[in-house]
Amino acid sequence: MAKQTIDKIDVAGKRVLMRVDFNVPMDGGEITDDRRIRMALPTIKSVLDRGGRLVLMSHLGRPAGTGYEPGTSLEACAARLGEALGMPVRFPSTDCVDAASKAAASGLKNGEAMLLENLRHHKAEQKGDPAFAAHLAEMGEVYCNDAFGTCHRPDASMVSVPKTMKAQGKPAVCGLLVRKEIRYLHAALESPRRPFVAVLGGAKVSDKILTIERLLGMCDHILIGGAMAYTLMRALGKKVGASRVEEDRLSDAKRILEKAAIARCELHLPSDHTCGTVFAEQAGDVRVFEDSIEDGFMGLDIGPATAARYGDIIRAAGTVVWNGPMGVFEWRQFSIGTRVICDALVEATRRGATTIVGGGDSAAAAEQFGIADRVSHVSTGGGASLEMLEGKRFEAVDVLDEA
Repeated sequence: MAKQTIDKIDVAGKRVLMRVDFNVPMDGGEITDDRRIRMALPTIKSVLDRGGRLVLMSHLGRPAGTGYEPGTSLEACAARLGEALGMPVRFPSTDCVDAASKAAASGLKNGEAMLLENLRHHKAEQKGDPAFAAHLAEMGEVYCNDAFGTCHRPDASMVSVPKTMKAQGKPAVCGLLVRKEIRYLHAALESPRRPFVAVLGGAKVSDKILTIERLLGMCDHILIGGAMAYTLMRALGKKVGASRVEEDRLSDAKRILEKAAIARCELHLPSDHTCGTVFAEQAGDVRVFEDSIEDGFMGLDIGPATAARYGDIIRAAGTVVWNGPMGVFEWRQFSIGTRVICDALVEATRRGATTIVGGGDSAAAAEQFGIADRVSHVSTGGGASLEMLEGKRFEAVDVLDEA
């Protein structure tokens, strides 16, 4: 990637306005997984250790955009970041662009950091509003994008702010996390070590249609799991019981299957299924079916034979990209398929394969099963990594300065 990066910029005594992705899961005001904060630390420390004055901005959740909402405040993130850095991180106001926030940014000293309140408390953020962007741009002399999880979005902080700052002659550069994310995914897609295996799961085939179609021309194997498998199975005329099927996407599913039939890539569907009569962790009847699923049962995980077959393919791979769990991995009896995928990824990594976990639920599963530090890379952006797999360009990256 030929974009200028923050480590090449002299930041001493300068205010660096950095977009990060602190959209972390919360429960009752408490952070339940701070991985996204930890992943941003190398870029944050790079600025602070070199005497920069850091103004951080992020979104959290899906507020209405009509003003301050305590339930989506970033204050807890400022506290958690301060703990990680061993120094206070200022949190000056409940409004990211008011006079108090601007005054705090102006008053920063070398090596100090502050975090603005949730950008999405303003509707203008998601609208990409230039006037809102201009207020944010006032607080920085250098712009840095280290928010891979939102690189696919045209929000004001992602696109309008760097455009505004570049028009003012200010640098707009890439953070170390964004550089790492794009390099891993770009290398996997452009020059993969083979066999190249994609593991795709999740609830809806509609979310993955473009990804599957593109990867059919690139991969050696595509392994399908999760509820999305049942739309493809229905398109083949198989009985899927009460499993989730996107009826309005059956024609797309048939098109994918037709393309797979003539592609060099082998598209794998589950051959057995762990099913339940109730969508619940511990209720109803649980059974494993081969091939077809009886009426009244819904597929909630790939079956043991499928998991073993998928594991063998992954362990023999040179490159693996995984996006989407194989079942309802949060529930123990429907977690086995996803756990087998995780174990196989670790073994493939140990054997020298490049293994990439594509953010979102896949990253959550990697954390749950303790493999996040045992694979090559765990992305911080599920949606962004999926759009990269589809071959889309990101305006938020394109707008940044060339190296």
